[in-house]
Amino acid sequence: MLEAILERCAGLDVHQESVVACVLSGPLDQKPKCEIRTFGTMTDELLALGEWLSEQGCSQVAMESTGVYWKPVWNVLESFDFDLLLANAHHIKNLPGRKTDIKDAEWIAKLLRCGLIENSFVPPVDIRELRDLTRYRKKLVQEATAEKNRIHKLLQDANVKLTSHMSDIFGVSGRLLLQKIVDHEVITMDFLETHMKGALRHKSPKLLQSLNSRLRAHHRSMIRMSWEHLQYIESSIAQMETHIRNYTKDKEESFNLLLTVPGINENAAAVILAEIGTDMSQFKSDHSLAAWAGMSPGNHESAGKKNGSGQGPETVN
Repeated sequence: MLEAILERCAGLDVHQESVVACVLSGPLDQKPKCEIRTFGTMTDELLALGEWLSEQGCSQVAMESTGVYWKPVWNVLESFDFDLLLANAHHIKNLPGRKTDIKDAEWIAKLLRCGLIENSFVPPVDIRELRDLTRYRKKLVQEATAEKNRIHKLLQDANVKLTSHMSDIFGVSGRLLLQKIVDHEVITMDFLETHMKGALRHKSPKLLQSLNSRLRAHHRSMIRMSWEHLQYIESSIAQMETHIRNYTKDKEESFNLLLTVPGINENAAAVILAEIGTDMSQFKSDHSLAAWAGMSPGNHESAGKKNGSGQGPETVN
């Protein structure tokens, strides 16, 4: 029989449209009283859940990290005076001793009452918001790269050989030429000799030759759409980076310390802060942090074959 360490606690089974709450209470040496209620997931219903748990005298509340449904529940309940714990769903489902007829919420509460739930790392609100920004910036950068690849493909399809003489057609000079192409303007030798930068100026004859192509109206139309979308994405990235800098202002000491690491620029420093926060006491050891990052070597070997290169993350996104 499991030994209880908490006289009053609650377990939550979170779904998309409902939350099943189980409160266990009573002396540690006796079978606890069990009370189960179901609440909706609208904000007022989650506030009612928080009020009910407060009335029950719960100081500790645990829930599973299933999907994204736990996030709004956590966001509402963290405004109450609870010690919230986020449990790894795989871990608690595989603990021995569970009866087949026991409800998920009751099982979570039972494990919490016996101190068998290890809390996952959930960063504070400002770090979570910074994480949203850095991850969205990453998505935008990926979209920008996709648009650049589309433009490359269209130029090759039209036999525009700019990449044969320009290492980056999205640099200052390359963008001037792309804008001319999109606007259906004639590019002359005088224009190239006047507006090309650095060594490209000496390549003007070759550049002019590379622009002698089979560029149809279809190509121009497709390039224009990708070009305008790329410019919009780049504008969004710039705005996102401004927001990110504002979030890192109050973490300047940690931010500047990360910048002293070789290979870490401002964007990388912001990502690191967003993913691990500034409070390293959240991690039990350097090994725990490495395991969370998926970089801890693991010995997953069977019949002489190794499966996987490391342990998975220990925290929840």
